[in-house]
Amino acid sequence: MITTIIVALCSILPFLIGLVVLQVFLSKRESKWPGLILPLLSFLYSLVMALSAVAYNGGIPWGPILASLILGNIPTVILLAIYFACREKFRKRSKLDKMHINDL
Repeated sequence: MITTIIVALCSILPFLIGLVVLQVFLSKRESKWPGLILPLLSFLYSLVMALSAVAYNGGIPWGPILASLILGNIPTVILLAIYFACREKFRKRSKLDKMHINDL
């Protein structure tokens, strides 16, 4: 049982590290749109999870819908935090450029 958990973690960990590295790479691009792709995909996946809770029960089970939305959007929040942390350098650089232009 423990070896199964260790093997599962060792197989998921490189995927998660690769996802974070990809998010950092896309967020550091000059255009702002590539960095928003992964958070958008994560958000859409959380919506699919919420809709599947509705389809499974037939009615409108608010508890599972809210739980799937909250838990499903944890990766979205993490990816957006990475995005805004990487984009902060571009904002500072643009403010410095504007300040240099005004000084001239």
